[in-house]
Amino acid sequence: MPLGLSEKQKEIFRFGDSGYDALICDGAIRTGKSSLMTAAFIDWAMGHFDRTRFGICGKTADGCVKNLIMPYLGSSLARKSYRLRWRPGTKELTVAGRGRKNVFEIFGGLNESSFMLIQGRTFGGALLDETALLPRSFADQAIARCSLPGSKLWFNCNPASPSHWFYREWVSKPETKNALRLHFTIEDNPALTEDVLRRYRAAYGGVFYRRYILGEWCAAEGLVYDFGDAILTDEIPEEGDAYISVDYGTMNPFSAGLWRVVREGRAGTPRAVRIREFYHDGRASGIRMTDEDYCREIERLAGGLPVKRVVVDPSATSFITALRRRGFTVLRAKNDVLDGIRVTSSLLRSGAIRIHRGCADAIREFGLYRWADGESGGGGRDAVVKENDHAMDDIRYFANTVLAKRRT
Repeated sequence: MPLGLSEKQKEIFRFGDSGYDALICDGAIRTGKSSLMTAAFIDWAMGHFDRTRFGICGKTADGCVKNLIMPYLGSSLARKSYRLRWRPGTKELTVAGRGRKNVFEIFGGLNESSFMLIQGRTFGGALLDETALLPRSFADQAIARCSLPGSKLWFNCNPASPSHWFYREWVSKPETKNALRLHFTIEDNPALTEDVLRRYRAAYGGVFYRRYILGEWCAAEGLVYDFGDAILTDEIPEEGDAYISVDYGTMNPFSAGLWRVVREGRAGTPRAVRIREFYHDGRASGIRMTDEDYCREIERLAGGLPVKRVVVDPSATSFITALRRRGFTVLRAKNDVLDGIRVTSSLLRSGAIRIHRGCADAIREFGLYRWADGESGGGGRDAVVKENDHAMDDIRYFANTVLAKRRT
């Protein structure tokens, strides 16, 4: 067990020798849920099994490798305790020590068909990272694979809607599953200094503050970006890299924004201003524009500025080809809606993104873009109303694909 843990964090390591069948660690971000659970899961497996396979599951296999396996392989305590062999091709971690050897397989549950990846396996236990993001069919299949005597289930997640299946069936009534629930707030990690805590508290607002800082399971309601005029500016930076972000549509609206990314001082954190935009609603106007028409509008929007990248909806393949023919460098946007909204909200809240007052269509959509009521996402997953979302999408593409990367 690592040194310097809180009592609640120590309970993660004690779970393996308890009489519980499952461990649920839910709550705020940055509390060590994923990293500590990975170490505790492997310690438990090595203490109770030999020549057995285990599952480590997350939304994507690459995400599991980056967030769980690589930090574990870099841990001096793990390297002192075991002989570790990582096979990136098969995504298998072989752990040997104490006269035992076990294999930990990595799986990604990106969509409802992902359950087939683990179908037929037999595990001594499974760790499900960010369980609230996993399709239920995938999670159920992982649970069903743990059929060996003494097997245990290890779940962690940040909160989502209280109508989510995992909250309803596991988190809210752990006693029915013989599960130990450990609920975390951000204050439960003694490694975080007061300055770091202050920074995280300031980074989130609304539903994201309640979930990621307070650790509450709460519904996403009302406006997605409820910032009012605080995100608006009259500034038009004269320097900085220029980017254009695009949400492509033919009959649906086409939205594009021109951004200047500026850095205050040589080592300053970058911030961005949306200085102007182009918006065309083919259905409302009765005018259908071609890819070449849109390319000409992108050139007009650039206004002679050297555009570093055009960030485009990755599904707009014909438009991407047309842009490249005209000499633009195109970057396919990261299109994870909910993660993108979280990133965009944090950047807007911190002042890293500002919208010029002349961007009328973006401002209009900010006042209309809402969370869907009820369980529109299915299984209690968050969803947005698919209306008044085209400028919102192109802003999200820019925030999540360009600015978030430049700030890390």
